[in-house]
Order: sequence, then C-alpha cells, then structure tokens
Amino acid sequence: MAKNLTRYILFALVLGIVAGWATNAAIDDGSAQSAEQLKSIAEYLGIITALFLRLIKMIIAPLVFSTLVVGIAHMGDTAALGRVGLRSLIWFVGASLVSLTLGLILVNALQPGVGLNLALPAADAASGVEKAAFSLKEFVTHLVPASIADAMSKNEILQIVIFSVFFGVAITALGEKARPLVKGIEALVHVMLQVTDYVMRVAPVAVFAAVSAAIAEQGPAIIIDFGRFVGSFFLGLAILWTLLIGAAYLFVGARTKYLIRYIRDPIVLAFSTASSEAAYPRTLEALDRFGVPPRIASFVLPLGYSFNLDGSMMYMTFASIFIAQAYGIDLTLGQEITMLLVLMITSKGMAGVPRASLVVIAATLSLFNIPEAGLLLILAVDHFLDMGRSATNVVGNAVASVAVAKWEGTLDPMEPADIEPPHAPTHVVRTEPIDDHF
Repeated sequence: MAKNLTRYILFALVLGIVAGWATNAAIDDGSAQSAEQLKSIAEYLGIITALFLRLIKMIIAPLVFSTLVVGIAHMGDTAALGRVGLRSLIWFVGASLVSLTLGLILVNALQPGVGLNLALPAADAASGVEKAAFSLKEFVTHLVPASIADAMSKNEILQIVIFSVFFGVAITALGEKARPLVKGIEALVHVMLQVTDYVMRVAPVAVFAAVSAAIAEQGPAIIIDFGRFVGSFFLGLAILWTLLIGAAYLFVGARTKYLIRYIRDPIVLAFSTASSEAAYPRTLEALDRFGVPPRIASFVLPLGYSFNLDGSMMYMTFASIFIAQAYGIDLTLGQEITMLLVLMITSKGMAGVPRASLVVIAATLSLFNIPEAGLLLILAVDHFLDMGRSATNVVGNAVASVAVAKWEGTLDPMEPADIEPPHAPTHVVRTEPIDDHF
C-alpha cells in the first residue's frame, strides 16, 4: 500500500474533481435551494475528511513526543541539542523573511487586485474570522504547558516539544539508569509508525471526500472568477519551491534531486487534504529514508510546524496587499516593510491556531487601515489556496531538516526509494547507533 500511496491519492484527487464538478453541474441552478442542497452534500462528505484528520491528530502527539525524546537521547549531550536548536531557529527566521518578502514583491509586480475598484465597506464591517492581537506575555507563557496531558489532548505541538526537550535532557543526564525507559520509548516510536501506516490506508478516501466536497459546493467557476489572484499566488509558490530546492542543492548538491521523490507522498497528501499536519508522520518517515538522522528530524520538524510554515508566510503578505489593491488603498514602501515585520512577529504567536494565516491577516489589516471585511474576498477560494500553501509548508520543513542535518555534518546514506534511481544503493546500513550514547 505504502509503495502505491501517491498513485492512489492522485487518482482519488482526479476522481474527486470529476465527482464534485458533476455534482455541482447536476444540482446547481442558481437558486437558494440548490445552494443549500450542495452545502448539505459537502457537509456529509466532510465527515470523512474530518474523521481522517482526527485520526492524524490522534497520532501526532505521541509521535512527536516519542521521536523527539529518543532523538535528544541519541544526541548525547545538551550542547548538541542547543546547537541544533540555534541552527534551526536561524534557518526558520531566514526562510520566513524570504517567504514574506517574496510574497510582497510578487503581489506588487503582478498586482492581482488592481482594477477591482471595490467600494470601501462600513468601518464596523467584519470578516467573520476571529482575530487576535499578538501578546508577548501570552506567547511566552503559552510555550510551557501547565499540564502535558492537556497539551497532548489539544495537540499543542510547541508545548509538547518543550516538555519533550526537558524529558530528553533528563534522560541524557541519568545515562544508564534511563536505558530501560529509552528502550520503551523507542518501541513506542515503532508502534506509532505502524499505526501511521494503518491510518494512511484511508488517505485516498479522505482526499476524494475533501476535493469533491469543495468543488461540489463552490463549483469550478469560483477558480475562474478569482483566476488572476489564484494563478498569481500559485506562480509565487512555484518560485518559492525553486528557491527552497535551490537552497537544498547548496547543502547536499546533486542528492537534492532525490529529495522530492522521497517526500512526494506527504506533499500530495498535504495538497489534497489542505492540511500540513496530515503530512507530518509521512514527512518524518521520508526524511529518515532520505538520510536525515532521526535525532535531528524529530527535533527540527515539530519546531518547523510552529515556526517555519513558508507557504503560509508568503500567503500573508500576498493576501494582505491584494486586499489593499482591491480597495484602491495605496501603501508606501515603508508601510509594506512594516507590515512584513509585523507579520513576521505575529505569525510566531499563532502556532496551533486553526486557519492561522487568516487569523494573523485579520489581526494585521486594521493596523494599516485596510478593511478587515476584505478577507471575504479570499475566503471563497481559501481552501484551494490552502492546498498549495500546505504542500509548500511540507517542502519548506523537509528542506530545513536536510539543511540542519548537513550543517551538523551528519547526513546518512539514503535508503532505497519506492522507485529506485538508476544508481540508488540497494542496501543501506544506518550509521546512527541505538544505545551507544548512554
């Protein structure tokens, strides 16, 4: 099943588009009744997608905890942990600035909102997206869980990471006394990966349901109506992918061409379900097979899901300036740079917030006298845009993990891919010992 997962998901994606289009064409007659019927169908199909995403959420907390604790234990000392953490944060800040700047440059160059000439809405008009202002106190205090059980029940990845770091460092300090516990947690890693394999068997069904529901309710015309905006954004994502892959090439050279092959399953899964989170377990497995040591991937990847969402970063500046253009609001270069810096800071305080990109944008627009109700312009196509940025988030975090591993000088040999390259090694011996660091 795992070998053909990409093929099944792509087939489900195409089938979902056809089924959704056919459903919309058969029912939609422009009346309120047909719209309500299509919405009802989408809600029923959404049950399948919701169940799949809940299965994924069920996996993530124990998987992040177990892999991260074992990874820290294998590092052997806190100095290595601090070094990996610092290098990860340097990469995240740099990648975030590049993504935000690219969105800013492209939206000004392509100007997808210019010419819409929309009338300014009432000052008190709202978008319906709950906004939250950035609070340094809340952000910092939220990093530390009041209860690890509560953090795991809510899938607060950043809090789980903090607890896991303390737990892993304590295990390292105890050394031989903690060996039995490490063996048990290593067993938990293997169990969770096996559970992941079971969950992924229903991924194509969830993909079909998600895509067909979106197309059935919105109809294909929504893409045409917002074609310039959607097309411009996906062009930006293509350029961002090129930059990310180019950055990977600087670190690992020709080996980069195999990276996309290894992470294609999580990319397709994230795109189809419009959820970066859904791709986390498969991304972790793919990086391990590509040669990123588990002790590094299990540390960098969870942090990346909180601090390194490159696709979402680019979307924030792109969408914010698009709304300003649609209302004919001119922003100075200084204002746009200020917006970039504000988004850079506030986005880090929104880890774990549902539809975080829209929440951050809603909180930022009012600072620049841009109508918050402008978010309604992009809500109609947000699902399709979320598909692209979710896939990009996977690529960005995979490249970050590879870069940090190479920066550490510990990139292992590749394991055979599903479809082996002509000169791929047929047998790989992992160079990372299991117990030698204790």
